[in-house]
Amino acid sequence: MERRRGGGAARGAGGRDRALRAEVEEAEQELFERGRAYGDGAGDDQADAGSATWEREHELSVTNNARDLIDQNTHALDRIADGSYGDCESCGTPIGKMRLQAFPRATLCMSCKQKQERR
Repeated sequence: MERRRGGGAARGAGGRDRALRAEVEEAEQELFERGRAYGDGAGDDQADAGSATWEREHELSVTNNARDLIDQNTHALDRIADGSYGDCESCGTPIGKMRLQAFPRATLCMSCKQKQERR
């Protein structure tokens, strides 16, 4: 007998779908704005080179976080579309409604996530 995919989560993911898409749009807008503002420091005093380096590293970190968020949300949206949303990618068991409500981008059940973090 074939196991029902998504543990019911894929069918009830309409609200999460909209929220994930909104997060993607917001993160993409943030990336766009950061990209436009990147060159604004041209001509600054060389005495502030250390500060400018820190700011660039911070901007790069924030940009990478936004890209990661977009990737995670896109992956969750793909899982909603293919009906696998709500299933653990490691063991295949349902992730759990409370976990998905708290973290809609979750791809692992609590047990598998804890095992991953212990490594």
